[in-house]
Amino acid sequence: MRLYLNEFLELSISMEIIDYLKDSIFRIGEVYAVNGREIIIKVDSNKNLPHVIYKGRLIKNVSVGSFLKIKKGFYNLVAKVESETLKENRIETEYHSKQDSLIRLLIVKIIGYFEKGSYHKGVKEVPLIGNIAYLMDNDEFERIHRFADPEEETIYLGNLMLDENVPIRISIDRLFASHIGIFGNTGSGKSHTLAKIYNELFDKMKNFNNFKRNARFVVFDFNGEYSSTDALCSSKTIYNLGSDSNESNKIPFLIGDLLRLDTLSILSDATEKTQQPFIKRALKLYNSIKNHESPEEIQSHFKNTISKYIKDTLLLKDAQKERNILDLLDQILLSGLNRELQDSSVMDDIEIYNNGSIKLIRSKDGFVTSDNYEEFFCRLKMKSMLDSFRLPENPIQEFLIFLNLRLIIDLVQNKAQNDHIHPVVRRLDSLMNDVPNIFNIGEDNDMFKKSNIVVVNLNVLKTDLKKLIPLIVSMALYRGHKLKAKKNNVYLNIIVDEAHNILSTESKRETESWKDYRLETFEEIIKEGRKFGVFLTLASQRPSDISATIVSQLHNYLIHRLVNNKDIEMIEKAVSYIDKLSLESLPILPVGACILSGLIADLPIVLQVEELPMKQQPKSQTIKLTSSWIGDSKEQDESRANCGIVPGFEFEIDDADKDERYEDL
Repeated sequence: MRLYLNEFLELSISMEIIDYLKDSIFRIGEVYAVNGREIIIKVDSNKNLPHVIYKGRLIKNVSVGSFLKIKKGFYNLVAKVESETLKENRIETEYHSKQDSLIRLLIVKIIGYFEKGSYHKGVKEVPLIGNIAYLMDNDEFERIHRFADPEEETIYLGNLMLDENVPIRISIDRLFASHIGIFGNTGSGKSHTLAKIYNELFDKMKNFNNFKRNARFVVFDFNGEYSSTDALCSSKTIYNLGSDSNESNKIPFLIGDLLRLDTLSILSDATEKTQQPFIKRALKLYNSIKNHESPEEIQSHFKNTISKYIKDTLLLKDAQKERNILDLLDQILLSGLNRELQDSSVMDDIEIYNNGSIKLIRSKDGFVTSDNYEEFFCRLKMKSMLDSFRLPENPIQEFLIFLNLRLIIDLVQNKAQNDHIHPVVRRLDSLMNDVPNIFNIGEDNDMFKKSNIVVVNLNVLKTDLKKLIPLIVSMALYRGHKLKAKKNNVYLNIIVDEAHNILSTESKRETESWKDYRLETFEEIIKEGRKFGVFLTLASQRPSDISATIVSQLHNYLIHRLVNNKDIEMIEKAVSYIDKLSLESLPILPVGACILSGLIADLPIVLQVEELPMKQQPKSQTIKLTSSWIGDSKEQDESRANCGIVPGFEFEIDDADKDERYEDL
């Protein structure tokens, strides 16, 4: 028993010695002044070297941007070094050197504390003057840079830029159940970071069936950067919009998601007081006729409706209005006739006379009146055209017919003027002609049939369509997902690269109503989407162009190099978790380095994102000019042979011989 006690006492004494030695090695100095969160630490004179040695390893000494701990009783407070300075301490004695009179002072800020082995951000205590400050050991340093609990699944992003031996792993639950913002100037590594994040996620989850069943990802790719085979992942569905007429390159879409008052109003830039009510009446007419059960009933009801208003048209007293209506009738009937009647017109066998206030319609059989209308109409060309007319199977063309029919009805009933309404009909007709090249309109709208990861390549589309498609698709996905989320635990992530293209507040190419609707749509998703499992990932070169509401509602940020002052000011206002030191470093961050900040990070850190293999990188690299200017190896060999250099026989020459050899060449 006495032997065991002696061994225990010897072990306790040796542990105390080890702790004492460790404290003496890791000690930096003591608290010199306390000003709220700002603490000034006087550094010991023997701790001004760049490194200290502990257990045979070099440990980086304290410097600006590094972390230290301050012991206050039983508390270990964590502080970050923001700046340092020297102060002269006047020592009036001849036994001290001039160097001894300079005191190194560190200005630090308390950012958190250790409790029960875990790091917590926030200020629970402030130190007292005289408290000792220490370097952190590896375990403590890793704890403040740990962004996941031990039991959580993580993805690897890269290493701490200040210490490449510290890997940065992030909790999947905390990162992807949040709105993410990735910002940085062109060439800073922004697109690569986005690809790295999702490449790691997809690679880790690819073998889980529940992931394939319950998670949905859609990427809006403005420049074709993620549309290569292996970018993001290899098992994805790519819709190359506008590239060809292949059905596989068209997004499956429900006609009901397109034919909505808000969507059509924005597409046509309809005015609130006159044109939007017209679109609402057109949709009501369309739905009332389409609600009939069989196609034959729909055809019959449509023809009966148009026949009624043809009679009213032919008996109008306004010749100009009648010509406008008959032009619209021509457009309707010609769109549903076979090729044999394509050259026909409702004006083929009638003439319109305007005699003062009296308008007359005449055919070869005389003038039409209310008394002879039935007999007169049966002999007209428009009657045979109407009998042969069939509503087209294409739902877009079908709706455009109903749009023109609604205008005919409104003109006959004096509910609208042609000059006010016809522009909105013309704009819708123009835009709807592009829809069949982009959407596969039908009863199925599942764009995730082949894979739960979808890339929508917008690269070759016109600018107005590039803005329009993400808006329409995102809103349709959000509406559909809200209904599913009530029944199933499903997840949707909408990823928008170059997000300033569709979330800009400064666009001058569109009306205020269109801009407001566009921003309000995505603001609703970012404010309310979390409740339904819908999240946004936004990447942009110009955060200052994006709505401040959207930027401030993001949960986590990865911020690459930003040079423009407006962009930096936007980040400073929107990101409440970023400190002054991190902001000042934004313009000088190297390529691939970014500041991680937000709810997931207990403190802002600068990490170097790991580089992906070349085949998995987005196609956003800066071109190498010399490769295209100089040419391939064969051309180089021929060029060098002309100079007398034989390929395969090059040799090194001394510097002294270079001038002589070059003169010979």
